[in-house]
Amino acid sequence: MKVWLENSGRRSYFARPLMKSDLLKWFDAKRRDLPWRQTRDPYAIWLSEVMLQQTQVDTVIPYWHRFLETFPTLLALAEAPLEQVLSRWRGLGYYSRARNLHRAAQEMVAHHGANLPRTAQELFELPGFGRYTAGAVASIAFGEAAPLVDGNVARVFSRLFLVEGPPGDREREKRLWQLAEQWVAGERPGDWNQALMELGALICRSDSPLCLLCPVQAHCGALAAGRVRELPPPKIRSPRKPLALAVAVWAQHGKLLLARRGGTGLFGGLWELPSAEIDPRLVDAESLAEAVRTGLQRACGVQIEVGEPLGVVERVLTHRDLKLHLYRVEGRGPARASEPYLEMRWTDAGEAAELGMSTAMHHAWKAATGHPHDRPVANRSKRHLSSRLL
Repeated sequence: MKVWLENSGRRSYFARPLMKSDLLKWFDAKRRDLPWRQTRDPYAIWLSEVMLQQTQVDTVIPYWHRFLETFPTLLALAEAPLEQVLSRWRGLGYYSRARNLHRAAQEMVAHHGANLPRTAQELFELPGFGRYTAGAVASIAFGEAAPLVDGNVARVFSRLFLVEGPPGDREREKRLWQLAEQWVAGERPGDWNQALMELGALICRSDSPLCLLCPVQAHCGALAAGRVRELPPPKIRSPRKPLALAVAVWAQHGKLLLARRGGTGLFGGLWELPSAEIDPRLVDAESLAEAVRTGLQRACGVQIEVGEPLGVVERVLTHRDLKLHLYRVEGRGPARASEPYLEMRWTDAGEAAELGMSTAMHHAWKAATGHPHDRPVANRSKRHLSSRLL
């Protein structure tokens, strides 16, 4: 069977059996020895696919092992409290992935006998399963000829088949998914999908593609046309937006006050020192002080006195430049959970380590308690806050 393409008046054909054979032979010989490729457990495969979204392979491997040690089965994950799941996810970011993982596991227990559904269509109905994840799990774990397109596959197809258009273009995306569906048909669909992703990760890279080492170079339209560097065009990334939070450091009897957010938003479901967003453009001291007092009073649910600033913890997120401005506070009554928080508790270091907390807020916690490597970036001359607050 041959697939004919027509592009800019030039006509090329690709011998499907030959190209598939070339790529699968290469994959069999060169694929990386990744731990989730050593298991047939659909749950473990699903977990790897979720963790690998927006996260590099080398980062994921230790998290994948630790997560499975804590939650070795889908049932164990479903029965675990969400805060424990979020705690084990700390450091991977994109915490909505963990929340959806937990929700999907609970739905599988309730409606699928504590098993993953075997088809992409059924998987797609579950929380956190988009077209890519459903196709990946269905093809790799269950051998269904289900298509997938991620960044690597999109780049490979764009070059092989001269697919035009910028990332995100509707017609381009439609064409890529059509190609994925056409080419996944046949034997070894899971290996075929993994081979495409592996080719994009190791050979058909966005920068410095290794065309001379490519197992399908003889079939590549972009290489023949001298357009490898052009396709696909780079994605236009929006600049990161500044996000400034005033953070309440309220100490009592050797513990700090923590609050848990509701289940949505950037830090949804996570524990943190009570915080309030402030305008990063505020420079007037009086206006800034009033914004901090008003915001932290609302966050703590009680009248408070705001003391001296204790410093700033800075973190770079994917889409945000985050600054956490730490302030010592004292309340005029008991703290009460109010929007956006669901609950509050007084917590020591051991208890905080077991709670689901973002990496950024974990650094703020350690800075507030005087950890030698996590003191605020500003006011470094201050002595450890543990001697002052706890």
